[in-house]
Amino acid sequence: ALQENLDRKLFGQHLVNKVVVKAVKGFLNNTNAKKPLALSLHGWTGTGKNFVSKIVAESLYKRGLQSKYVHQFVATLHFPHAHSINLYKDQLQSWIRGNVSICPRSLFIFDEMDKMHAGLIDSIKPFLDYYELLDGVSYRQAIFIFLSNAGAEKITEVALDFWRNGRTREEILLTDMQNALSVSVFNNKNSGFWHSTLIDKNLIDYFVPFLPLEYKHVKMCVRVEIESRGYAVDEDILTRIADEMTYFPREERIYSDKGCKTVDAKLDYYYD
Repeated sequence: ALQENLDRKLFGQHLVNKVVVKAVKGFLNNTNAKKPLALSLHGWTGTGKNFVSKIVAESLYKRGLQSKYVHQFVATLHFPHAHSINLYKDQLQSWIRGNVSICPRSLFIFDEMDKMHAGLIDSIKPFLDYYELLDGVSYRQAIFIFLSNAGAEKITEVALDFWRNGRTREEILLTDMQNALSVSVFNNKNSGFWHSTLIDKNLIDYFVPFLPLEYKHVKMCVRVEIESRGYAVDEDILTRIADEMTYFPREERIYSDKGCKTVDAKLDYYYD
């Protein structure tokens, strides 16, 4: 189901498709995992990070994101005040401990990692480490997914290099991204992972790069959204919506600067 959903609904992200399916499937099939699975998803807004975490949740739990075993945290909503960091640390640790005690196969999703206080994310380090038990609880079946815009510039840089050298985005390999991405995220003061022990101690299993979306991918998003609303696809409207999006770099206009983020709102306008 995970593979099918990603193939059908996620566009222009061959690396994400390959890595996420391989990582999740391998982890679920491993009866003797030494640590929880930790995925860190990176890229510009609208490239599919939230969408992929939703698909992972739906593939694992009958009620998807509504499942009581799936826990979502948004930095600016749940941890807004820097002066309350110690309180947040205690609350977060006790929430993770309590929920994994109830269901070892719990899923934790942390959104807006680039806006999270550096010290807070280190407070969950013990749960991601190679411990058999922590206070009598095993965390080795849990899954942690982190979402962040940090590293998006580096990802775009690599993608642009390929484009300018006449190579397709599908030729980009994970190895072209992985090291540069982890270093840029670790050294980015705005990443939430700024000099974090999660990176330092190699506790993130995969840094998953989301490539910026091209015009053709935006059109695919529009088409799927129109169909999902039960409308007949009007090619004229489809093209008009894709044309209305803004693209970068300014000269070449290759990548949508909001990905597929505003497609939904634009369809409301045309199909009201």
